[in-house]
Amino acid sequence: MGLNYIWDQVVRAEQQGIAKSELRFVPAKVFSPYMEISREMLNDQGVERTVEINPYYRFHSIFKDLFDMENDSEEELRHVLFDLMVHFLADIDTMQGMNKREYHIRFALRDMKAGLFGSKVSTNMELFTKDEQEAIAANVLRLYETGEAFYLLKDTLRKVFTQSTIYANCEEKDELLFYIGQPYSEKALAKIELINELFLPIRFHTELYWDRHFGIIELEETMQVDYIALY
Repeated sequence: MGLNYIWDQVVRAEQQGIAKSELRFVPAKVFSPYMEISREMLNDQGVERTVEINPYYRFHSIFKDLFDMENDSEEELRHVLFDLMVHFLADIDTMQGMNKREYHIRFALRDMKAGLFGSKVSTNMELFTKDEQEAIAANVLRLYETGEAFYLLKDTLRKVFTQSTIYANCEEKDELLFYIGQPYSEKALAKIELINELFLPIRFHTELYWDRHFGIIELEETMQVDYIALY
């Protein structure tokens, strides 16, 4: 069960926007010999910044002498070393659960945040959630593998804006119409610009429609009076 291991705390913290560096691991004063994480409520799935663990559940050989009952010297130093060592073990735990594809996604994310895909991408990447960032990185890898830019543009936009739709108008000009399905905001616009930067084919021009759809004949939900955007 994932809740019983230190890696789960790290993963859950990242999902809730808590950096690993904010977590502090301490040896539990009272713990079960059958569990690694010590919780008052066993079903609690929240993340606390101070995490009490049973260090002997899996790592007895590492910690057996660190907190010997007869050793009362340099207690503060031993707790600092304990925290550092558990962070290291948690990183190993997390990496062991990753496959080759997940490593590649992390490398792609690292490159995007470092500016290798341009300043707009590196600046705005933090606007996305962790899951959205991973979805974008996964589709960037697929773009290099398949070259299917238009499909991946649609797929990425839908994963970030779940109500969105893209329409292609290629009869007279190479134009894409984006219906976003939510009100305008600067943050949402910055997200769209980043997605376009990565996936939009260079020959296409785009038009954005936010929470009001342009009218489509015979599609009743787009033909509501006072809710039709002009094309």
